Amino acid sequence: VQLQAFGGGLVQAGGSLRLSCVASGRIFSRYAMGWFRQAPGKEREFVAGINMSGGSTNYADSVKGRFTISRDNAKDTVYLRMNSLKPEDTAVYFCATGSKAWVDVIGFNYWGKGTQVTVSS
Repeated sequence: VQLQAFGGGLVQAGGSLRLSCVASGRIFSRYAMGWFRQAPGKEREFVAGINMSGGSTNYADSVKGRFTISRDNAKDTVYLRMNSLKPEDTAVYFCATGSKAWVDVIGFNYWGKGTQVTVSS
């Protein structure tokens, strides 16, 4: 399984970005997808997850109401729309997947290279 995330960049506080992650190597539509992030000096943390069909999503409390995860199974792509960005959202963002159709945060074991998101105050 290969995952390639892109779309990061530098944005001012209050701004928006959309991250994308393209998956290859297996049937994308059968598996849940997730986004994680890791800020300097901190552990990697779960941000959002989406089940195989896109009908169920999960979010970390810190991003609820600001971030939206979605997927396009025809394009083997998962997205993370980030609105009202804050400096504390600055991190490297990773997409991930596992072996289940539903979101199992602990079970995500395939990781892509991250994309840097920097939010200036």
